[in-house]
Amino acid sequence: MDRAKAEEILHRYMKGENYLQHSRTVEVIMRGVARELAPEEEEYWGIVGLLHDLDEEHCAWKEHPETHGPTSVEILKKEGIDDPVLFDAICAHNPASGVRASTPLQYAILASDPMSGFLKAVAQVYPDKKIASVKHKSVIKRFNESRFAAGANRLYMEAIEDAGLDFDEFIDIALEQMRDIADEIGL
Repeated sequence: MDRAKAEEILHRYMKGENYLQHSRTVEVIMRGVARELAPEEEEYWGIVGLLHDLDEEHCAWKEHPETHGPTSVEILKKEGIDDPVLFDAICAHNPASGVRASTPLQYAILASDPMSGFLKAVAQVYPDKKIASVKHKSVIKRFNESRFAAGANRLYMEAIEDAGLDFDEFIDIALEQMRDIADEIGL
């Protein structure tokens, strides 16, 4: 599947602007991580990021967290996609699905998902609310404040190190990638 097909599927099943922005943000973070860890797979890693929450509006994930991921897999199969690596990566971003991250791709999506929201939350506390204003040291400071953006799982973000990437480098990659699409994602 190429990116155009992935985007077509995404827009068929996802309508909420915030969800679409989040999916796009995770896509670009995954692309940045792939440039470091698997440059020949950048597009594929980006597609994983783009589609990781495909089922967000189609399953009762708050009441049944185990359905988030497997429902995306079912949607993709219905669309004629047969890609077990993609399926496992999508499920691995939500350990409640029963799939535990075990590959660099899976650790990267596990980490990139909460990092996108965390960095958005950090940007929101700046007077201009712009990702361009966010500094690395501010991210670290907020990361160590457990009550700040409490829903962003710190252990998942730190799992990037299991993929082979230093956490500080991950922060810088994510910031850079989000700055590149700041207008697109309202930051």
